[in-house]
Amino acid sequence: MGHRLSKIVTKTGDQGTTGLGDGSRLAKNDTRIEAIGTIDELNSHIGLLIAMPQLPDVIGKTLTQVQHQLFNVGGELCIPGWIKLTAEHTGELDSQIDLLNAQLPALKEFILPGGNLTTAQCHVVRTISRRAERVVVSLHQQHPLNPHTLTYLNRLSDYLFVAARSIAQHVGSNETLWQHQKSAKPKSSK
Repeated sequence: MGHRLSKIVTKTGDQGTTGLGDGSRLAKNDTRIEAIGTIDELNSHIGLLIAMPQLPDVIGKTLTQVQHQLFNVGGELCIPGWIKLTAEHTGELDSQIDLLNAQLPALKEFILPGGNLTTAQCHVVRTISRRAERVVVSLHQQHPLNPHTLTYLNRLSDYLFVAARSIAQHVGSNETLWQHQKSAKPKSSK
């Protein structure tokens, strides 16, 4: 699987480049490196969510599996042409979404992020997941990637939204529904 880190301070990035798993080097602001970094940020925030109080075990177990898959996504991004994710991985998220959704009331309005610390962190993770997906899509437009990776990242943010609702229900926190105001009619220009 490419090069593993044998030491942390290599000084090879001091001039603004970084190495990929295949030995090639890219500028640290390259879209591929941005995608790798955003996936790493997402994984770190998932770790924080897992450490939060009041996280249901079923969600914690799924999120730990997600962390492993995000390392695989990072590997795919770091070693062009390496494929690890399959439709099965997205299917696992679909199953978890169905499991959690079956226990939730129907959603009739948008939900404001928040409620309690654990739910709020889950919403933060969801938004980082969406950003990671956008960056990976940008990279995919430049260099085609594993289509299963794109599907997985799209489904992950769906899972995180449902997980946030499930956490709120688990801790007995009310969801704050968006209270949209009827917009005023524009004045006539006559």
